[in-house]
Amino acid sequence: MATYSPSELAATLKEGLLSFPVTPFTADGEVDDARYAEHIAWQTSFGIGGLFAAGGTGEGFSLTPAESARVVALAVEAAEGATPVLGSASGNTAQAVENARAAEAAGAEGVLLLPPYLTDCDQDGLLEHASAVCAATSVGVIVYNRANAVYSARTVARLADRHPNFIGFKDALGDIEQLTRVVATNGDRLFYLGGLPTAETFALPLLQLGMSTYSSAMYNFVPEFALEFYRDVRKLDGAAVTEKLTRFVLPYLDIRDRAKGYGVSIVKGGLRAVDRDLGGVRPPLQDLTARDVDDLRALVDAAGIRPADATLAR
Repeated sequence: MATYSPSELAATLKEGLLSFPVTPFTADGEVDDARYAEHIAWQTSFGIGGLFAAGGTGEGFSLTPAESARVVALAVEAAEGATPVLGSASGNTAQAVENARAAEAAGAEGVLLLPPYLTDCDQDGLLEHASAVCAATSVGVIVYNRANAVYSARTVARLADRHPNFIGFKDALGDIEQLTRVVATNGDRLFYLGGLPTAETFALPLLQLGMSTYSSAMYNFVPEFALEFYRDVRKLDGAAVTEKLTRFVLPYLDIRDRAKGYGVSIVKGGLRAVDRDLGGVRPPLQDLTARDVDDLRALVDAAGIRPADATLAR
């Protein structure tokens, strides 16, 4: 059973850095329960604002519904109440409803609704898709604005009117006009979080639009750096943000952009680079090459951001 009401969850999430833990796989490509539990325990030890299990960085798109439910349950158990854990809902509407119910049953405090699978849809269809998920659970629901799920300000408002447990809007497009309309129309009824790839790059300018937080994938392997970056953003310390962008984030993007899909793969590569190897990615993603990992390791060390407690227990 959830500890937070939807409104309490929104108030908590909007004031802290958020992250999406990777899902470890064995050499055979199976979910590694023990390593996942250890990773969650390590991630919660730094005071993160919230963790989204089985999300994009967690390769939720490659998990079966049963695996997704198990991953969320493992995360809830390993977090031990130290931070809110949210699940993910994806695929067609029926599968997304199944994901949401399973996440709530596993003890998740909320659900991130990813875009529906492989179909173009207009606003009325998006409204009914998101509405079905909100109606299927009592926990807080956040919609993810990206790809084929671009929610207009009016659709967001209609969804908010229908469902008190609809609490958040995550954006991965960076369309300033659309974001301005959504925030201006819905105000404090929702909280808004950044979800562009490597969200640190956009965090400071989007804060001025009302996005008080964002999801940090690099928190998986350089948590102290990610939290320090977030604090600089919230303090509006432009000089400190620029220094960190130059020292690590922008060179990191250069490695990320070497191949399609590296936005997820580089996070597991980063864990390998700091001696917390949690296995490779599932197809259709591909792992970083050995050279890419070596370059990332050298970058982490040159930036001086290797975690103090990085070595994975054996």
